[in-house]
Amino acid sequence: THTAGSHTQGSNHGPRGVSSGFSFPRILRSLCRAGTIGASRFHLQCHVTLSFRCVTASILPSKRPLSASATGQGSATGTMATYDYDLLIIGGGSGGLACSKEAAALGARVAVCDFVTPTPSGTTWGLGGTCVNVGCIPKKLMHQATLVGEYAEDAKSFGWKFPGEGSKTHDWETMVNHIQDHICSLNFGYRTALREKGVKYLNSLARFVDAHTIELTDKKGEKTTCTADKIIIATGGRPKYLGLPNERECCITSDDLFSMEKAPGKTLVVGASYVALECAGFLTGLGYDATIMMRSIPLRGFDQQCAEHIAKYMETHGTSFIRGVIPSAFEKLPSGKVKVSWKATAGDGGELASDEYDTVLIAIGRYALTDECNAAAAGVEVNASSKKVVGKGTGVGGTEQSSVENIFAIGDVLHGYDELTPVAIRAGILLARRLFGGSKKQMDYVNIPTTVFTPVEYGCVGLAEEDAIAKYGADDIEVYHTAFKPLELTVPQRGDNASYAKVICVISQQQKIVGMHILGWNCGEIIQGFGIGLKMGAKFEDLEDLVGIHPTAAETFCTLKITKRSGGDYMSAGC
Repeated sequence: THTAGSHTQGSNHGPRGVSSGFSFPRILRSLCRAGTIGASRFHLQCHVTLSFRCVTASILPSKRPLSASATGQGSATGTMATYDYDLLIIGGGSGGLACSKEAAALGARVAVCDFVTPTPSGTTWGLGGTCVNVGCIPKKLMHQATLVGEYAEDAKSFGWKFPGEGSKTHDWETMVNHIQDHICSLNFGYRTALREKGVKYLNSLARFVDAHTIELTDKKGEKTTCTADKIIIATGGRPKYLGLPNERECCITSDDLFSMEKAPGKTLVVGASYVALECAGFLTGLGYDATIMMRSIPLRGFDQQCAEHIAKYMETHGTSFIRGVIPSAFEKLPSGKVKVSWKATAGDGGELASDEYDTVLIAIGRYALTDECNAAAAGVEVNASSKKVVGKGTGVGGTEQSSVENIFAIGDVLHGYDELTPVAIRAGILLARRLFGGSKKQMDYVNIPTTVFTPVEYGCVGLAEEDAIAKYGADDIEVYHTAFKPLELTVPQRGDNASYAKVICVISQQQKIVGMHILGWNCGEIIQGFGIGLKMGAKFEDLEDLVGIHPTAAETFCTLKITKRSGGDYMSAGC
């Protein structure tokens, strides 16, 4: 079960709600995931005309010569006589793929093992990992679908007229089909890229036998072994369940949601993680009745003022919240609905209430797949709580070095670091360069920007206000902030002061900026640029000296004046 990569051939079952109707694009997706397409040394170019649901294909032979490992020739590292590969990576997600291609480019003989065990609902996906298949990519596209719906309403205020009367409607199946078509093209592209780079792709479940030996189990259950000089664990993780009876039969996770061909209907989202809030947000925006059930606070680990701002915005825009409770029972009803009962988080009280839902989505966090790859057999130390690999910070592996000299870990499976796709990619590339290119450059895990794609987006880099206070003390922290309304929302007259920006500075260090946070729209595009400032040690004076681009939301960071300490009115007016 390697989520960080996942060309799934473990099951022919489709996701919950799959239709048995004939669909040529759906068949192509199945062939792509099953390895029928792209399994030989050919390129299959599929031109899918979605409006007519037709496909034309042409088969073009590959002109690329076989890699050194395929022809039996040695590699620059000189380990052919001892091991099958110089480097074997367990997990074909973003980090594993990036690392494998970089290592191969440096002359190493590389293999990537990738396999996904189907979810309880039978959902499987292709090569590329969580981000591409059941994470960042489909999540952002479904978030975009809700924004497009909002723009359609905004357009009327800007003078656009649409034929016909009545409110807009959304077709879930059309959206899912188009998104899955795009994902399938990415899956195929990754397979092609590995072949072109000379990386061996092993669509098998990989488990350690010892520090250099891996047992491989393919889709037919047949077992083989291979050996490698160096091994990188890049398995990522899978969504956690609550541990209640019947939950796997009654509930789904984010692994299932993005490929559901049947609309989710009335949905309960259990959890308050960024995945929970993002999913509930786009479901509400697409017109579905969505409720978030949370035991404590939203977005644990993020700035709590910003987190509560998001929750308030979502609540005023149609998402329901049930706070301070946890599910106590799930029951599948004859109607197909799921009855959910819940109780208070604190105390030993009995059932508080119950309701019926068409879909129940569990989004309470993820667990690392170190047990699934049998890391213990190789002597790899994992954190007792997270089950993630403990990085030792020594030797050529640096932060990614495990307790075993020749074994390393990158991405979500590495304990104590941000679970972000770009982090895994960068760490993987740098590790490959150290292992095979003589580089000494280590991954810098400090001040990494990120964005939560909730209905009002949240971009941040650096410390949350709570963390800054804990580190430097409240008296040494200055927080500049403002609430504002983006110009684009003035004409449709929505989003009054829904946007918010704050900059956190350390007074004793010449107001060095240690955190930047923004809520609003296009926040990922905004915070990415400002992230370089924190990496370079920018001070608040540098931000004041930066001339903003007008009229944009990003320029708000350049015009901040009000501090929290002053107690002044931070609500913006005018442009």
